[in-house]
Amino acid sequence: MTASSVRPVSEHEARQVAEAAREQVWHKPSFAKELFLGRFRLDLIHPHPAPAPDDVRRGETFLAKLREFCETRVDAARIEREAQIPDETIQGLKELGALGMKIDTKYGGLGLTQVYYNKALALAGSASPAIGALLSAHQSIGVPQPLKLFGTQEQKDRFLPRCARTDITAFLLTEPDVGSDPARLATTAVPDGDDYLLDGVKLWTTNGVVADLLVVMARVPRSEGRKGGITAFVVETAAEGVTVEKRNAFMGLRGLENGVTRFHRVRVPAANRIGPEGAGLKIALTTLNTGRLSLPAMCTGAGKWCLKVAREWSAAREQWGKPIAKHEAVGAKISFIAATTFALEAVIDLASQMADEDRNDIRIEAALAKLYGSEMAWLMADELVQIRGGRGYETAASLAARGERAVPAEQMLRDLRINRIFEGSTEIMHLLIAREAVDAHLSVAGDLIDPDKSLQDKGKAAAKAGGFYARWLPGLLAGPGQLPRAYPEFRPPVAHRHPQGKRSAQPPVSGYPDLSPHLRYVERSARKLARSTFYAMSRWQGRMETKQGFLARIVDIGAELFAMSAACVRAEMLRSRGDHGVAAYQLADAFCRQARIRADELFGRLWTNTDELDRKVVSGVLSGAYEWLEQGVLDPSGDGPWIADATPGPTATQNVHRPIH
Repeated sequence: MTASSVRPVSEHEARQVAEAAREQVWHKPSFAKELFLGRFRLDLIHPHPAPAPDDVRRGETFLAKLREFCETRVDAARIEREAQIPDETIQGLKELGALGMKIDTKYGGLGLTQVYYNKALALAGSASPAIGALLSAHQSIGVPQPLKLFGTQEQKDRFLPRCARTDITAFLLTEPDVGSDPARLATTAVPDGDDYLLDGVKLWTTNGVVADLLVVMARVPRSEGRKGGITAFVVETAAEGVTVEKRNAFMGLRGLENGVTRFHRVRVPAANRIGPEGAGLKIALTTLNTGRLSLPAMCTGAGKWCLKVAREWSAAREQWGKPIAKHEAVGAKISFIAATTFALEAVIDLASQMADEDRNDIRIEAALAKLYGSEMAWLMADELVQIRGGRGYETAASLAARGERAVPAEQMLRDLRINRIFEGSTEIMHLLIAREAVDAHLSVAGDLIDPDKSLQDKGKAAAKAGGFYARWLPGLLAGPGQLPRAYPEFRPPVAHRHPQGKRSAQPPVSGYPDLSPHLRYVERSARKLARSTFYAMSRWQGRMETKQGFLARIVDIGAELFAMSAACVRAEMLRSRGDHGVAAYQLADAFCRQARIRADELFGRLWTNTDELDRKVVSGVLSGAYEWLEQGVLDPSGDGPWIADATPGPTATQNVHRPIH
């Protein structure tokens, strides 16, 4: 099947497939969902949830071992130079138990919480982003996570001990002509007795080159007695008919074992099917609900490294008689890196602890963490390169060759760039989060804007919507954010009591800024955001889904408000524990002031933008009206199709699969 012969799918059908894979019901509260509805439920995240002492002990013990391993047995420069993680390094990770960080101890894993799993990824990823990607792809979206959530007991007993200690796994969904639109999935799994015959080609299979086990998404044909649909399977990479045809190379993450995998009449036992037929996409999306947290965890680690290098370099480098950090143009960049790193850690720790407690539905929080973390980490790395100047653009190897410290700033920038694409691009994340953000509206008024619904259905929807909005809209008019003394627990702490028991009349403890205005801003802005969303739905109705620029800004505002909330809650937690309280309050204050400027700009751009003009320009570009503008340059691109041929059939290339045992 060539790329052009992939079964055509209408926009309506594609949306139906995506909608069917969504979790339709909210069984637990969600802070972010409430935020988009204009309800600032601070009680869902404050006081900051805390891990159990045993979880802390077990997690810290492993982190100490992992740190020693990374310091003594990981050669990041070699991985970058050779574009491959050495086999002995991967074997060492296996012996350390790093493959089984999230796997229960009864299956041979370490049983770490989400909090400590993410801390471990941040640590490993700082030593080498390629190692962080290997461990994350194996445990966050590879075989262990979907089996943990959806596997049978027999499947867990059979596969999880292997995943915990010896076998590397990968997740295979993307195809040469299928990305974030799985309705066009072309890989098939045809029933054959008690087995399925798997045929197709998968692209960008992270870990696929070295994996022993694969989670493969394939389409089972609908037939009599069979629901069919996209289905998940565990596949042995060593099975006959599985070929890793190519190891891909990228701008960054040079050690990434990512390839193209072909399946030709691969026999997969029905016992290896995860869940029922047709449940594959739901399994994938549910797996990603917490699996997405691994990526922002490593982005947080990257921010910490950027801050360390920026601090040390800007203090050592002098210009015009003083360290460059003392120049406002550079200092603003350092402030941004420090404040944003604090906020990213606040977001990832809060979302991870909420995942561990399982009291809240964190599907939106995890998606926001991925979106926000990937975008802000890229900006921080870019600012670090600018702070370093020419040295930021120079490779670490070149710096070392001429006798300077080998700081891989340009590599960090290259390595982080993929995070805005991995596990859902920024553009797709905007749409996914926007869909969840307007879920309450569509639940009560969706039939009103659905052109396929009858007048009778629209009448019922109007009555239902009327009742909902009669209760909801009045709550958007006023709230605690308008009360000057709201959220008093986030005001600066006061001095201790006098010995006589009377409270001191002294001012607040020195150094603490007041965080309560920021939370009042979040509360007011959440209501404003909800009003804006309602107005947009009233204005555009069924065309709302085409207003991707507007929806993206809505989501970005929500991300800023979530990050502000997390930063303030974390600062108060650290203050209450006596752990860098003043510094934490200062960083939270700086971040919130920066975030408020960004959020206010986004609010303004909701209604003042160039979206309509941009659409006209795009039409002109596609029609060739501006083709004259491209004259005067040469295109160094090679020949070949834009999308590679993915016709099923036997392989014509050598198998480059490289199992590590």
